[in-house]
Amino acid sequence: MITPPHDVIFLTSEMYPFSKSGGLADVMGILPLTLVRLGLRVAVITPFYGRMSTGQHPVHLVHENCPVGYPWFDTTADIYRADYHGLPVYFIERGEYFDRRHYYCTYKGDYFDNCERFIFFCRAALTAIRHMGLGARIVHAQDWHAALAVAYLAFWRRSDPFWAGIRTVMSIHNLAFQGRFSYRLFEESGLPLEAWNMEGVEFYNSFNLLKAGIAYADKITTVSPTYAQEIITPEFGCGLEGILARRQADLTGILNGADYDIWSPDKDPILEQPYSADKPKGKIACKKALINTLDLDPALIHRPILGFIGRLRRQKGIDIVLDIVPELMKLNVGLVVLGEGRAEDEVRLMSIVEDYPGRVVGIIGYTEEMSHIIQAGTDIFLMPSRYEPCGLTQMYSLSYGTPPVATAVGGLRDTIVSYPNSEANGFIFDAPTPQGLLTSVRKAVTVWEDREAWAIIQRNAMLSKFSWEKSAREYIHLYQSLHRDITLSRRTP
Repeated sequence: MITPPHDVIFLTSEMYPFSKSGGLADVMGILPLTLVRLGLRVAVITPFYGRMSTGQHPVHLVHENCPVGYPWFDTTADIYRADYHGLPVYFIERGEYFDRRHYYCTYKGDYFDNCERFIFFCRAALTAIRHMGLGARIVHAQDWHAALAVAYLAFWRRSDPFWAGIRTVMSIHNLAFQGRFSYRLFEESGLPLEAWNMEGVEFYNSFNLLKAGIAYADKITTVSPTYAQEIITPEFGCGLEGILARRQADLTGILNGADYDIWSPDKDPILEQPYSADKPKGKIACKKALINTLDLDPALIHRPILGFIGRLRRQKGIDIVLDIVPELMKLNVGLVVLGEGRAEDEVRLMSIVEDYPGRVVGIIGYTEEMSHIIQAGTDIFLMPSRYEPCGLTQMYSLSYGTPPVATAVGGLRDTIVSYPNSEANGFIFDAPTPQGLLTSVRKAVTVWEDREAWAIIQRNAMLSKFSWEKSAREYIHLYQSLHRDITLSRRTP
């Protein structure tokens, strides 16, 4: 019996629960699985990192010495596999590239050989598809780390019948991260010289991996409708607005969903007490637990506590938050910050913590457990992002009845209905400035003090749902536009 090809094979640098540094991992942990449940035959290929969680999903070797031919002719990779709730996940193993403490960088900066690492990953992933007989109708690459696979396929399918019927999709999760390297690395990548031009991989005399994916993919997606409109403008295009505008007919914004099996306060085992839109009282117990856990001033049980979870960097607006802390303290509120980032911002945060003991708490680092505890225990969530392709954190805060105060950009605009509105679930402000954030926080605190008005906003927030099934069906429609053999007839959703 001939095994049918996979409808879609995802190539990604990280995937929850095996590896995670940000939202990409969350998306890859649920989108492929949702497509499987809807009836598609799907697989994921990702690196086998030294720092990887595999305990609940055993990983076993399925193919040794898979030929890659990069950077030397006889270079090979070992391929491992795990079964993730019916979804096959394949891992590319090569110790010198992936057996490291961190995925992409240390506190000193990016790994010097990141380009070589992900050239190797892309070539190894495609080699695995061929040598293991996986077969694919669509190869769907995620972000710059996997983008070269799209370019390779565009050239290989011209002359090799094996690749001729495979179509490609390139997803952009954050346009600011492009994978820019030197021309020397282009020469060593295995791409033909004709790819080195302004409509190909060249970007101001550098080798731009994300641009390679944008240039050669059959379709391009990004993670919210608003962000798809923003990135064709100079303000948000990060230098790639020209090629994205030229490819606008093939560019689609599909809003990410949230995984409510993990991010629902009514069934979250981490919380002090479950709660829901219909039974919201448990949130008070969660707030008390947060106050006790972080040694906050007990009087804050009667005042709003603000939360911030995210990377401590300019994109997320942590500098904007820290700029207004003295004014926030005049509102008699608390502030909890969870994240890591630039050393200067970490030092500044901890200095502010010392200035306001019991009122401001800073936690450097990230854990899933603490993220859940903060989402449940705070009252108002801060997202003053300068740009936000989609944002998942605001979806989580909505689910946990913690209305967000956010800038009107990207996915934040697509998911938050701003007060005043009968369907309001949060607060939106236009300018990512300290004054813009402070004005919006003051408004939120004033509404919080009106317990009846706040209960309506909080309920609206908890009833706001962003289904991955809806998003997955939009992806299926996109795949079907590229390949007529992709159907849902094999399985009933």
